[in-house]
Amino acid sequence: MHALDASFLLAVPEGAVAFFRELHTPGRSLGAFSAERCVGTLRSLDLEVTVPGGAAVQAEGITNVAVVADHRRRGLLSRMMRVGLDDAVARGHGLAALIASEYRIYGRFGFGPATRAVGYDIDVRRAGGIRIPGADDGSVESLSLEEVRRCGPELHQRFRRTQAGAITRDQAAWRLRTGELRSPYHEWVQPAVVLCRGADGAPAGMALYQADGTWRDGDPEFTLTVRDLFAVRPAATAALWRHLLRTEWVTRVTAANIAPDDPLPLLLDNPRACVRQAGSGADHLWLRILDVARALEARTYDAAGRLVLEVTDRLGYAAGRFAVEAGHDGTGSVTTTGEPADLAVDVSALGTIYLGDQTVHRLAAAGLVTEQRAGAVSRADRMLRTAARPWCPDGF
Repeated sequence: MHALDASFLLAVPEGAVAFFRELHTPGRSLGAFSAERCVGTLRSLDLEVTVPGGAAVQAEGITNVAVVADHRRRGLLSRMMRVGLDDAVARGHGLAALIASEYRIYGRFGFGPATRAVGYDIDVRRAGGIRIPGADDGSVESLSLEEVRRCGPELHQRFRRTQAGAITRDQAAWRLRTGELRSPYHEWVQPAVVLCRGADGAPAGMALYQADGTWRDGDPEFTLTVRDLFAVRPAATAALWRHLLRTEWVTRVTAANIAPDDPLPLLLDNPRACVRQAGSGADHLWLRILDVARALEARTYDAAGRLVLEVTDRLGYAAGRFAVEAGHDGTGSVTTTGEPADLAVDVSALGTIYLGDQTVHRLAAAGLVTEQRAGAVSRADRMLRTAARPWCPDGF
C-alpha cells in the first residue's frame, strides 16, 4: 500500500490495507522490491468487455500499476507489465484492459485508448423537461440499497450486453456503490436510488444520485449529481432523466460519465441548457489486443469486405499479417496470410479502432495507420464502423 499510494502522491489512509484485502485475488498481484522495500505494484483481475455485436470477450484487467519516484526509469514497470501480459496469455485472455493515469506510458506496451466519456451540466430552469415520446411509459420507484444489491447485478448484466465498451461489475463494485464496502480514499455519501420498470413491469433502468445545496434569497438551489445511470432501453433512460429533472428544489443536474453518443441534450426541450463539462471527453478504457484472430472474430462488422492487416507489436504477442473477411451477416473470420497488406497498424492503434471509438480515416490522418493499398482506409472504415461509439461506465 505504501508503494502504491506514494507513487500517486497520496498518504496511506487508515483502513487502506483492510480495504485492499477485500479487492485482492490470490496470485494476481505483483511487486517490485529493493531489498525489503516494495517499490512497485501491479494487480490484475478477470473482466469481460462487450464488443460490437454484443459478445462479451474475456480480458485481463490491469490496475494499481505504480513505481515509486526514486525507482523509476529502471525498467521495473516494463518487467511487471511483461509478466502481467504473459500471465494474461497463459490464462487464455485475448485482451488486456486498463485505465491509464498518464497517456504517454501505455502505448509502448501495446494499449490504445478505446472508449471515452463526457460530462454534462443541466440548468433545470432552462431545460424545459424531457420531450421524447415514451418517457412516460412504465414507472419509476425508489429502492433501498439492500434492494440495489439484490436486483442491480442482473439488470446491469442485461445492460452491458447492449453497450460496446461496458465491462463486468463484480460483487465488490456493488458493495462499494451501496456502502457495504467503503473506500478510505473517499468520503461515503449515501445515494438515493430509483428503478425504472418497463410497461411489462420488468426492471429496465436504474439511477443512483445524491443532492445537496442551499437557499439563496429564500429560494432553494440544489445540485443533483448523477453517480450511476444505465438502462436497457432508450425509453427507460428518458424516464430516469425525466424523474431526475423533476426533483423538487433541484436547479442543476450534473453527470460526469455519460456515453459520448448519448442523446441527452436532444431529449430536452432546450438542448442549450445541457452544457458539456470543461475537460470532459477524455480517454477512459484502454485495450491491448493479445490475440488478433480471437479479438476480431468476436466482434461484428457493419459491411461485408476483406482486409489484410499488417500488425506490428514490439512485445510480439499480436504481430503478424491477418486477413479479415466480413460476411453479409456481420460475422467475421480471421486467418494469418502471406499476401500483401492493405493496411499497416501498430497493435496500440488497433486497440483504438477495435470498439469503434475512432475511425480508421482519422487515425490514418494522424499517421497511426498506413494505407498500403489504395482505398483500403475507406474499406476498413465501412467494415469497422459502429452505429454508436463505445462507452465504459466503470473503473477498476
